[in-house]
Amino acid sequence: MKLLRYESGGQPVIGVVSGDGIVPIADLLPEYREMRQLAAAGPEALARLADKLATAQPTVALEGAKLLAPIERPGNFLATGLNYKKHAEEAVRLGMPMPRFQIWFIKGSNSVSPPYADIDPGVTQQLDYEVELGFVIGKAARYVSQEEAPNHIFGYVVGNDVSARDWQMHTSTFTMGKSFETFGPIGPWIVTPDEIGDPHNLELRCYVNGELRQRGNTSDMIYSLWEMIEYTSTAFELEPGDLILTGTPEGVGHAMVPQSHLKPGDVVRCEIENIGAIENRVIESRAKRFPVLEEDKIMKVLDL
Repeated sequence: MKLLRYESGGQPVIGVVSGDGIVPIADLLPEYREMRQLAAAGPEALARLADKLATAQPTVALEGAKLLAPIERPGNFLATGLNYKKHAEEAVRLGMPMPRFQIWFIKGSNSVSPPYADIDPGVTQQLDYEVELGFVIGKAARYVSQEEAPNHIFGYVVGNDVSARDWQMHTSTFTMGKSFETFGPIGPWIVTPDEIGDPHNLELRCYVNGELRQRGNTSDMIYSLWEMIEYTSTAFELEPGDLILTGTPEGVGHAMVPQSHLKPGDVVRCEIENIGAIENRVIESRAKRFPVLEEDKIMKVLDL
């Protein structure tokens, strides 16, 4: 099933795609009004939903519907870096050390945005794109083994890990450069695992203004999704509705020669096999002020 959120009467509504239309989930399972609730309910709720959907008729046209991010603001929005060999190599060429372990960083939860929303560059001068497979946690996960990990995935999304490369490199955590508002478009819906097949064999593509910039396959991941869940759930509990991005293939604008960062008017389209596509236009910055950044102030204060 393809599960989505859309706006109706100014309010968010959760629904399921049926043909070229949408069936509100409240018409089928009225106890669920938020996607996070459905994620927490587990496979039994999804099975009931599928049974009722078989005889339901869509009441909302998919075309023209205003789609929202398919999950409400997550408690955790996590992303892993340098998880494709060739992307790791291009990052090393730019001066980043080769990691010895899985690299994880936080994307601010308020960076999550709808699948067709605009990207506001804010104060960055080095705006970049990263097509990524994302997944949403269903059953809570704590100390989960790789063998158990598939049972904790609610579904999959297309993600664009939009990045401010200049701000990303202010610190080793990446968080500042990854968390600007609008830097986490996801969607267009959550596809349940039964429709995906093997998540480690999906083609990813990213286009900028129709030009193919990234093309890869999730089979090229260094760490599998199951390894990611095992690793992160060892540190803390992954909760229903948490969102995780799994890395990007080579071809980011920052690594091109010469570099090719996004600019206002550019349109970025991210596609993943068996899921769909999201598309986002870069707009003129709405930033009201650009801070004066004093580099190495701490070095001066410490007289180093």
